[in-house]
Amino acid sequence: METTNIKKYTFKDFASNQEVRWCPGCDDYVILRSMQKALPEIGVKKEDVVFISGIGCSSRFPYYMDTYGMHGIHGRAPAIASGVKLANPSLSVWVITGDGDSMAIGGNHFIHVLRRNIDLNMILFNNEIYGLTKGQFSPTSLVGQKTKSSPYGNTQPPFHPGELAIGAQARFFARIGGNTPKEMTQIFIEAEKFNGTSLIEILQNCVIFNDGCYTKYTDKDIREDKQLFVEHGKPMIFGKNRDKGLMLNKLKLEVVAIGENGIEQEDLLVHNAKDEDPTLHQMLVRLEYPLVTGIIRSFDDVTLEEREDALTAEVKSKSNFVTTDDLFFSGETYQVY
Repeated sequence: METTNIKKYTFKDFASNQEVRWCPGCDDYVILRSMQKALPEIGVKKEDVVFISGIGCSSRFPYYMDTYGMHGIHGRAPAIASGVKLANPSLSVWVITGDGDSMAIGGNHFIHVLRRNIDLNMILFNNEIYGLTKGQFSPTSLVGQKTKSSPYGNTQPPFHPGELAIGAQARFFARIGGNTPKEMTQIFIEAEKFNGTSLIEILQNCVIFNDGCYTKYTDKDIREDKQLFVEHGKPMIFGKNRDKGLMLNKLKLEVVAIGENGIEQEDLLVHNAKDEDPTLHQMLVRLEYPLVTGIIRSFDDVTLEEREDALTAEVKSKSNFVTTDDLFFSGETYQVY
């Protein structure tokens, strides 16, 4: 996309004139404002930005952005976005989806866009519930969770989006709480810089049908002790007093206290988001304490577009055909009178 000689925007330039209609207190407002603040920092022209959504509360997002956009059908946003990006590679393309939209009816499209590594960005609003349709359990709902469609408790084990994504060969995966706009804005910026498919899971609270689903991790009073925000090249330290960290004990991650049992900061794991091997990244996304947030994986790889361009150039270099007529009149032909 073109990023030279671009007007200096503010977040207001990316806010549409549509009334924002989410429930009061919903984290969607935080996500929206974080995106509106990120785009001016990315430095892309408004007319080069496209938001594609599926179905769900999150899928109203394109209406609230003063950019191009399309409200697609349930689960199909990645397919539509793939077409948009391949037809016009210069665009900055964003997929807006939810846990029901992407993990259920859209599961097939979700895994394949990650596998192909098309240069686009996906934001997954995960509130562990179907919010728009009024509170049914979703593919990320917890076992035992009581919902409108599981009044005695959900019996189906949930997907973990990060685990599923990395299993589908995602090269970029980040996770962040829905009440941390500063970190969220920066992750959006880094996702757009990444050459390939980026996926950001946002732990988004639904104040109506699943209120407090992430409180044990995201509450302001405890999140420093419950979350580990990883940064590439930095030791894995967390806690209000920055006195806890992660070490690898055989095949498991272990929480340790710095200064106890001879453990120093130098003994802790150092985060390598760029490692091609996803083994440790998978361990990090599955960890329940601390919950790992930040950019967990950011491995540079060849994109689908680059593979297709290389293949096209190779075929053309070996082809005997220059024009369409060369192809039509090659080989065995006959004339009809």
